[in-house]
Amino acid sequence: MLPLAEHGSPEDRDGFRFRGGHVALDLTATLAARLKDEPRELLEKPADLDRWLISSGLAGGAPRATREDVEMARGLREAIYGLVSGGPSSAARTTLNSVAALRAARPRLSASGQLAMSGTAREYLATIAGLAIELLGGSDRDRVRQCEGEGCAILLLDLSRSGKRRWCSMSGCGNRAKARSFRERRHED
Repeated sequence: MLPLAEHGSPEDRDGFRFRGGHVALDLTATLAARLKDEPRELLEKPADLDRWLISSGLAGGAPRATREDVEMARGLREAIYGLVSGGPSSAARTTLNSVAALRAARPRLSASGQLAMSGTAREYLATIAGLAIELLGGSDRDRVRQCEGEGCAILLLDLSRSGKRRWCSMSGCGNRAKARSFRERRHED
């Protein structure tokens, strides 16, 4: 199994946000400003999917994604997002299960003793779909939530001891919420 998140790596890499704590949840963040009037698609072309797969830590090099792979990634992204935020949906579940049924990327142990993966973009997407099924069908399902930051749609896996994580990032949404709360308290005085 892949690590849920690369600890110690920056939350923002190569134009993408990795704040969810799980690669399947990070995929859902490739539609930026999801809750705004004009969301921004970050997976527009095959090179974008290659960059995301590398930035996520799955791929060591560009897997040479195709236009069809981009469409599959978008469909998988929306299926995962829908299952987390909107509840059970047979269409989303079918999409997730069908992508997970494809051949997955192959794990291997590198010379340095690290987990490395090899495969095509489609195989990496199948790996992500399988990990999403493990997450959404497993005991951590109740720890998946949406960031409470105003207008933020990032999904996150709360692995904190207290289970009360509220924001995708303390340096982003958490800081803005605390500053807003401080201003409101100060204004009340």
